[in-house]
Amino acid sequence: MALPWLESRNVWGDERPSGSKASEAPVRLCVTFSGNGFHSKEWWAKGEGDKMELGRVLQPLTEFRSKMLFVRGLYHEEARKGNIHSSQTGNMLSGAPIASGGEIRSGTSFDQVLAQSYGKSNKVPSLVLACEQSNPSVHKNYSMLYSSHISWSSPTTPTPLELYPSLAFDRLFKDEASPEDKSVLDAVLTDAKDLRGKVSVNDQRKLDEYLDSVRDVEKRITDAGKSGQLQGWRPTLDKPNIKRPADGMPQDIAEHMKLMIDILVLGFQTDTTRITTLKLNNDHSALRFPNLPSVQQKGHGIDYMIHHLLSHSDGEDWLKVNQFFMEQIAYLARKLDAIKEGSRTLLDNTMLMHCSSMMAGALHNNDQLPVIILGGAGGRIKGGRALDYTGKPNRQLSRLFLSMMDKMEVRPKSFGDGKQQLEEV
Repeated sequence: MALPWLESRNVWGDERPSGSKASEAPVRLCVTFSGNGFHSKEWWAKGEGDKMELGRVLQPLTEFRSKMLFVRGLYHEEARKGNIHSSQTGNMLSGAPIASGGEIRSGTSFDQVLAQSYGKSNKVPSLVLACEQSNPSVHKNYSMLYSSHISWSSPTTPTPLELYPSLAFDRLFKDEASPEDKSVLDAVLTDAKDLRGKVSVNDQRKLDEYLDSVRDVEKRITDAGKSGQLQGWRPTLDKPNIKRPADGMPQDIAEHMKLMIDILVLGFQTDTTRITTLKLNNDHSALRFPNLPSVQQKGHGIDYMIHHLLSHSDGEDWLKVNQFFMEQIAYLARKLDAIKEGSRTLLDNTMLMHCSSMMAGALHNNDQLPVIILGGAGGRIKGGRALDYTGKPNRQLSRLFLSMMDKMEVRPKSFGDGKQQLEEV
């Protein structure tokens, strides 16, 4: 079981004399995605630093304005050719041409390019998580696998999604996934006690907090699924007619998302992985949100319409769902920012990019894609800025990916349709 960064211990392969300063923490990449775009009039940002003004969609991220890079006006030319959800999402992280007519072909996504190089030294080169199952059907001659996957290991292989928190946890912390209900901490308590006597008081506190957080996640995984709420498609039975599996997918979408976020953070914190993607839902999503009280239908939750259909309006319920997704990103940023790694926080050492494959679901417009980056990539990205490329030449979103890969010292000559980095990033 890996350890978090400790001030009194050498880390990440350091071979340094006792008492000398340890090397800086590595840069991490986390890409999060939510489908169907956002409220067309409320996705905006202007100004700088702590005085940056945010549209209502982004208001849950207000506390992170000084660490936010808001990017508008970039897009994928290849994604505009089909003009439906699948053709707009399948190359979200690659910018590659999309095949139709029964063939599945996109491009290797930039997170997997990094995983195949930068991530090779970690136990898990790339952790790919999701909170909604993939859709294997076909829509207007395009496979719906495109709208269900943003990470691609090769042009013909979408990276397998991990939907179950227990299996995601096992992948990080167990040599083999096991159905046994046994804590990974049980195997390391003796080593942890021995280590505690060899580190500073601050590190003792950090170690205790870390072990407590692992135990908390394990307990919540065990309890997941006991809620009575159901999201997504409506089952043909009011109650299940078979016994519920012990290691199922959580029924409460908010708890599911938070569990995946907590596991993701532990992966970064322990340096078990440095590359993650988290697909909060599909494009063309069937999620419902009974946990959110409806503004438009008083006394009800927002479960009267699936996410995809709800996106075709700009009503208050659609805005509320948008803010719910941003609250999950704020939760993730807050967790990362609370973890100290030397003079920086884990958020400062991360590039947390949130994106969607269209600006507004009501318009299906993907000539300018919604993108934000939180965190500083180890001091390599300056936050508190709003960049608007609307009306400018060379608006390839792949140029942003080139800039982000550069922060992790992976420098292909080109990527997708991008030939050069974005200088401002």
